[in-house]
Amino acid sequence: MQLEDYFNFLAPDDIRLKDTRIGIETILFDYLFRARTPEEIANIYPSLTLEQVYATILYYLHNKEAADAYMTDWLEWAEQMREEQKHNLPPVAEKLRRLRAERDALRQANDPQVSDR
Repeated sequence: MQLEDYFNFLAPDDIRLKDTRIGIETILFDYLFRARTPEEIANIYPSLTLEQVYATILYYLHNKEAADAYMTDWLEWAEQMREEQKHNLPPVAEKLRRLRAERDALRQANDPQVSDR
């Protein structure tokens, strides 16, 4: 079996483990940024085998430059999505934010020594 046989290359920015919906970024983020061992990663994602986790890490090591660029693009995209979500909250989140502000204002009015969180 070739190393690439473990993956579906759907697009340059979308590489997934074969027979899963899990992208290599999921495993690589845990491995590179959370310093998790392959065994820990396999335990976190029960739909993956330890072999798939090791294959992803080996793919990274064999294609470090391209994989680093892949991860950089993914991290930048994730940050953009977080920023968009901050500015486009769903109505329920806006309502919860407003209710919390009202509750905090009421607490402050009733007891001026209560500090905001």
